[in-house]
Amino acid sequence: MCKVDVAIERYGLAAPTGRYDSVDDYLLARWTGADGGESEGYKSLTTWFNKRLLARVYERNGRDVTDVRLDAEYEALVGDDELDYGDVAADLATDDIDADEVTGAMASWSTMRRHLNGCLDGEKPTVEASSDWERNSVDIARETVAEKAESALASLGKKGRLAGAEDAGVDVQVKVSCAECPTRVPLEDALDRGFVCQEHHAGADEMAEEAVRETGVAPDGGADSGGRLRAV
Repeated sequence: MCKVDVAIERYGLAAPTGRYDSVDDYLLARWTGADGGESEGYKSLTTWFNKRLLARVYERNGRDVTDVRLDAEYEALVGDDELDYGDVAADLATDDIDADEVTGAMASWSTMRRHLNGCLDGEKPTVEASSDWERNSVDIARETVAEKAESALASLGKKGRLAGAEDAGVDVQVKVSCAECPTRVPLEDALDRGFVCQEHHAGADEMAEEAVRETGVAPDGGADSGGRLRAV
């Protein structure tokens, strides 16, 4: 069994409604859009799954479960701030919950990808040619890099060169940088705003105002006719 299957069985995870026979059925429906909704990506499904797991652990240990608490403590557990993690871990310990054990059972988005495609043999409907193929290409590239990195980490862990490497999650982010200045922003932000570096793009002011009106995301840089892609 893969890591997702192990977690489902170990923690007794069930679908959120009786409409689905299992968590797997629910994940597939959300991923493919089979339930009439918009199909979701690996990242959002991974977040849902991990929060479902965390909530189940809370229930088993008699810890109060509220959406606000779950969201805040989940972010602390999977985030990069060691102090936040330590604070939440200490609080969880008062309810006999081992934070390291729980986070170790959580899935990465690449693990979720393999579960949906491999274990469940899932398949999304064919995407029309008019789809956003550029973003899809970047997503595929990110997934490939993450998969290779996870493979390398697993090897390092088995060789004893990096403790915890086999269970470590890998997050690949693509950033674009202005050719004229040090400005660097995540590709998703640049696409939403319509520019990379506002200062070095002649028509960025008007484009920025329109982007802010549509997305509510305020600019911190600008659009340049040339940008460099970087995976970080």
